[in-house]
Amino acid sequence: MSNTIASLKNVNISQENNMILKNINLDVKRGDFIYVIGKTGSGKSSFMKTLYADLPLTNGEGFIVDFDLAKLKENDIPYLRRKIGIVFQDFKLLPDRSVFDNLEFVLKATGWKETAEMKQKIDEVMEKVGMKSMLHKMPHQLSGGEQQRVAIARALLNDPEIILADEPTGNLDPQTSVEVMEVLRKINQNGKTIIMATHDYALIMKFPSKTLKCEDSTIFEVVQRTV
Repeated sequence: MSNTIASLKNVNISQENNMILKNINLDVKRGDFIYVIGKTGSGKSSFMKTLYADLPLTNGEGFIVDFDLAKLKENDIPYLRRKIGIVFQDFKLLPDRSVFDNLEFVLKATGWKETAEMKQKIDEVMEKVGMKSMLHKMPHQLSGGEQQRVAIARALLNDPEIILADEPTGNLDPQTSVEVMEVLRKINQNGKTIIMATHDYALIMKFPSKTLKCEDSTIFEVVQRTV
């Protein structure tokens, strides 16, 4: 198994013929924790969307979890996303069903059938984010931080090789942001690769790690103390 989990070579990212990021060269190793920072509109989300194939790769070479992003067909995308966990800023929980039913819905949608196996997997991921006692709750009964923990648990359901977190603390207060970060760092310490887009510099100072910056249509590594 290669130690490289994602690789981009000479990649340009465009949206509606508008160049967003150019000449990206990046290797992500298994077990990395990488921040992607930059001002609003600098290309962080477009970069993340390219990795999970929401934006097609039309220029350069890109591989993630053994999928060739340049050759990816529409019907390959669900298989790619089973190997990637995605965490969004706005949680994206289904409001009309309980936490358990939210997670079961994802498992059924990705091919799980055995009720006992699904329950065991849901218990396992909720244990990892410290939320096992909340399975019966509806999303509106949870705080923002609790909803984001459930969203992280959802991202872990299919045991992904990499987690892409796009501004996961963007809607949270500072203390809750730290709690969510502690969950993500623990998941990383257990071997999961994480790429996290953020504009929260306080978190980066508190939890230092490799940092990439989007600026002037490019993406480059920055030394931590100069962030």
